[in-house]
Formats: sequence, C-alpha cells, structure tokens
Amino acid sequence: MRPLGFLLALALVISATPAQALEKLAPSAIPKVFQNLSDSKFLADPSMIVVDAMTGEIIFERNSTQARKPASVIKLLSATSVLSYIDSQKVFNTNIYKGVDPGTIVINGEYDPWISMIQSQAEKMGRTSLPRLGFNTINRYNELTQSNAKRLKILYTGLFPQDLANLQAFLKKRGIRTTAEKITAEDALLQSAEPLVLSASPTLETMVKWTLLWSDNVLAERLARLAAITSGETFNTQGVADTFHTVLTNFGIDPDKIEVADGSGLSKQNRVTAKAIADLLMKIRNDPKYVSVYEGLPIGGVSGTLQKRFLTTAPQAVGLVRGKTGTLSGTVSLAGYVDSEDRQYIFVAIADKIPRRYSASERARDTLDRILGKIAAPIFPELLPVTTT
Repeated sequence: MRPLGFLLALALVISATPAQALEKLAPSAIPKVFQNLSDSKFLADPSMIVVDAMTGEIIFERNSTQARKPASVIKLLSATSVLSYIDSQKVFNTNIYKGVDPGTIVINGEYDPWISMIQSQAEKMGRTSLPRLGFNTINRYNELTQSNAKRLKILYTGLFPQDLANLQAFLKKRGIRTTAEKITAEDALLQSAEPLVLSASPTLETMVKWTLLWSDNVLAERLARLAAITSGETFNTQGVADTFHTVLTNFGIDPDKIEVADGSGLSKQNRVTAKAIADLLMKIRNDPKYVSVYEGLPIGGVSGTLQKRFLTTAPQAVGLVRGKTGTLSGTVSLAGYVDSEDRQYIFVAIADKIPRRYSASERARDTLDRILGKIAAPIFPELLPVTTT
C-alpha cells in the first residue's frame, strides 16, 4: 500500500496536468512512437528496451543487445547478487575483544559494509559507529588492564581494509600506535578474551534499499564484494565479475557481453546490454527474495535520485516510475519499471554516446523522462481530481 502523503502528492501533480497529457499510448502504438522519440539527437543512438512485465513480451527495442556503459545501473547487479547469497535479514556483527596475549585486541567482524565514520549518522540510521568502536575499545581496555595503553596489536578478521585503516588513524590521534595482523575467524575466537565492544549493523535489506535509493557507490562496491566472497569467489574485482556472471547464468540470462570493472558503476570499463538488465528485472520482479531491490528503487518525482525528475518534463509520470539512475561523463542511463494503468512495463535506456557536458546529460535525462511519460498512467485515472480551464 502506498503512503497517503505520496498519493496526495501524485493527485496534486496530476490535477495540475493538462488532460491531454494523461493520454497514454496503447501497446500497439509504442514501437512507432518510441522509435521516433529514441531518434532524438539528445540521446545519440541509445540502447533501449521496453518489456511487458506480465507476459515478457518485448514491446520495443533498439540496440538492446549491444554492450554499453551502464553507469550506476550496474548497481542492480550488485544488489541482486548479494541477495542471491545472503539473507535479506542478515545483520553484520563487529565485535572487539581484549586479546589473550598482553597488548592485543581482537576484532571479529563479518565484513559489515556500512560502518560509519560519523557518530550522529550512525545513531540516526542504526549503523555501527567507528568513533564508538574506538572510544569504547580504549576505555574498556584501559579499565580491564588498569593501564593507559600507548601501543596495541590488532588481530582482525572480517573487516574491510579502509575501516581498519580508519580505526588505526582514530586510535593514533588519541596517542595509541597500532600494528595489525589479519587472522582467520577460527583464530579470532581462540585469541579473544573479555569483550570490549559489541556492535551490529542494520539488515542487509536496509542497506540494499539505501544503495539503490541514493546510488551509494561505496556501499554498492562493498555489497558486490560481499556477494563475491560469500559465493566462494575472490574478494576483488575479478571475484565480483565472476559472481555477476554466475548470478545471471543462474537466472538463465546470457552473461557473455557483460564486462565488470567494479560494483558501483563508476568505471567506464563496465559493459552490459539493455536486454540482460531487462531480463534481470523481469526475473526478480515477483520473487520475495529480491523485494528490497524493487522497494529500494527511487520513485520518479518522489524519492531518492529521481526526486526532482519528471516534475516538469513529464508530470503525468510522477509516482509511476521506479528506476535506477546512472550518470557518467558521456553517459545517462535509467532502468526499472513504469506503471501504465493495469499494466507494468520494464524499461532500460542507456545513452552512452552523448557529449561529455553537463548540459548534454540534462537534455538526455529530460528526453528519457518524456519518453516514459508517454506510457505512464495511473490505474484509476477517473478517480483523480478534474480541473477546468
């Protein structure tokens, strides 16, 4: 059920929209109209596909099997992959203990991908706080040893390298020099004595939604690497690439043209096909295992990275488009779902040949919004407010 505030906002936008703008294309009219619209110079020969989400019928396609630069649309693969191998309700523990050996502490982590450097942010979102870990570790360690530690050896497992570096820098600023040694999870248990700090992350589901809603690059990359290591692949870019290929193959999707250089979409070396992404969106749409992907997608004119989209370019589409945005210099992309009365369409659009200028990106985005506005329509248009001129 959609929140009342969202429905009221949608009604207000549509009530201010000319009646003719609410007319949507019949499925049979989509190919011709979309072909003409996709010819726009602002899209520079894009890769596009529109699929009926109920039947799987391809309604329109253009260059849909060409390998193109996806930008942040690749985050859909990161999100789907991590949910393929880890339960959506999983929380990641980061526990710090006084070591069995004098002068040591043990960090027994589970690769929490969302540790925060900002205490207030961590408190607000229920994330593990690195400052809290640091302060409580020092205070509790000194209390147990009745000393004022100046040097510590950190034995650790299940911690991202940057988080370890941040913790060491935090301790150094407070006069504690550290060395670090990576150990196995089994050794971490053997080397641990009294607990110093115990912390748990939000659920994976929460992280996936945040990643897609706000296109969080760091979190997307870490989720992709979590998927890789959990699936048995290496904890690096090659492991991520192999994992993405395996996930697509398991869905029955051909991964041959998929090239992966990261899990965030920042790399211009990434390649996907619009058809492969559309097939993926089709496969996960009604699978409860991946519901957080659908729910995490920004809503046009309402939330996340689509909050300011469609409001002026295609107001009739406000609230009716859920999509993952993507932007790189020379690339604008969007992939997701659009409601059209009692139908829902899956769409993928990748314009990766546009000029490398901000103005070109803006024009490409506006053009994509207007195209989707041609098929977006509320399920009960007769219940929306009627305006007179």
